[in-house]
Amino acid sequence: MTAIIDREIALDRLTVRFQDYVHYATQSDEDHAAVCPSTLGQLRLARHLADELRQMGLSDVTLDANGYLTATLPGTAAGPVIGFIAHLDTSSDAPGDGIHPRIITNYDGGDILLNEAGPVILSPREFPELKAYTGQEIMVTDGTTLLGADDKAGVCAIVSAAEYLLQHREIPHGTVRFAFTPDEETGRSADRFDVTAFGADFAYTVDGGALGGIEYENFNAANAVIRFAGRSVHTGDAKGKMRNALTLAAEWQQLLPAGERPEYTDGYAGFYHVYRVQGDVEHASLKMLVRDHDRARFEQRKRLLSAMASLLNEKYGAGAVTVDCHDVYYNMREKIAPVMYIVELAEQAMRAVGVVPHAEPIRGGTDGARLSFMGLPCPNLFTGGHNFHGRYEYLPLRSLQKAAQTVLEIICLAAQLPKSPK
Repeated sequence: MTAIIDREIALDRLTVRFQDYVHYATQSDEDHAAVCPSTLGQLRLARHLADELRQMGLSDVTLDANGYLTATLPGTAAGPVIGFIAHLDTSSDAPGDGIHPRIITNYDGGDILLNEAGPVILSPREFPELKAYTGQEIMVTDGTTLLGADDKAGVCAIVSAAEYLLQHREIPHGTVRFAFTPDEETGRSADRFDVTAFGADFAYTVDGGALGGIEYENFNAANAVIRFAGRSVHTGDAKGKMRNALTLAAEWQQLLPAGERPEYTDGYAGFYHVYRVQGDVEHASLKMLVRDHDRARFEQRKRLLSAMASLLNEKYGAGAVTVDCHDVYYNMREKIAPVMYIVELAEQAMRAVGVVPHAEPIRGGTDGARLSFMGLPCPNLFTGGHNFHGRYEYLPLRSLQKAAQTVLEIICLAAQLPKSPK
């Protein structure tokens, strides 16, 4: 298969669309598990996006009560039905309301002052990848919020590719399905995704990072809540009687393997990550992530948590520590390996638009991980963004443009595949 024609999606149109999306505050909330979407801002963006898709001319635009938005681009040629998926929510790890994006034109390769208060400086000394974008336009934050490229850049790339095809009806393509989902950052986005109704033979999440990234293997993931039961006694009479739950929580953290934390690991190395601690003398809890690419090591990590709880219960008394650990997703490589042609299709599309593809293991997860195990093979494509989930997030605009053109090229190349490719 070869690229059909040389296509370019207008950068100014992409930029305006992305800026429009990031002005919606869509941080999800993991503490509202019973509600979907977990925040109303996601629903507001979904309604806005549904109106945009209808006005563009997409078919079957459907927004359900849970904030799942789907649409169809009817095919003009044979080929499989392919899908593209992005999520509406942004992370709660940094402020995400009142985003004020700013474009650095012709970046000079040096420090970028995001905000004088602090000051907050985006520097290639801390983020050396920044140097690669010297001479380009880069969108940054004002140093007080995240930017929201995770995953509004993915939404923007998908919508812009669909718009291009609707404006260039002479380009043959198969049927394409689109989905925009809530609560991905909480790990619950696939919970209510109807794979059968979506009806795609395979799909791609557009939720990755730097230019050229394609990902089809990820962590096996478990999330755990550890609870510590203390005993409060007046400090003047506490000897031999008090059991401080906060002390137990600190001891738990110290028992975890010191070098197996996110700040010390990369590549295929797994980790333990405590990301929230709260409580008092009588009751404390911590939330943590357990991650490993290898399934056997993943199971060993979970067994370590149980062993640690047993150790502390033996030391402090039965019931002092309880562990609630549940699996969240598994390594999608198991499901992608039998259909590697969908990875090769994406790599071919990248090369056709002048992007060098590079496959790396995801040190995290995407909707695609769970969807692959639900019967929808779903690798992950780059959006172009860097430093997600924080105030140092930035988006090289040329990379966003390449993400949109990659989506477009995949759609065009897939029309040359047999109806049920194997």
